[in-house]
Amino acid sequence: MSHYNAVIIETYYSSRTSSSGCIRAKPIAGQNVDTSMNVECSLKMRQSHPVGTKFLINAKIKNKEGGYDFLYSYYNAPYKLINEKEAEDFLKNIKH
Repeated sequence: MSHYNAVIIETYYSSRTSSSGCIRAKPIAGQNVDTSMNVECSLKMRQSHPVGTKFLINAKIKNKEGGYDFLYSYYNAPYKLINEKEAEDFLKNIKH
């Protein structure tokens, strides 16, 4: 996955990170993407909405040398807030 794809992510609290980064994001299930992957994306986006908010972003899988895979979205990239119905509709259109 070297190019950007549409992915729905959801924010959550993480106790494993610093206080400034305690609101993390992960992909939701059903998208052919590992749901345990972290998402590197806009901190402002994550902090401007309640935890549990879903976003549609464009992201690609990256890997830090010798590290782990994660989803990357440019910090200033556009995003869309997604409700449960929109998420369900999006997932129905994914080819497995």
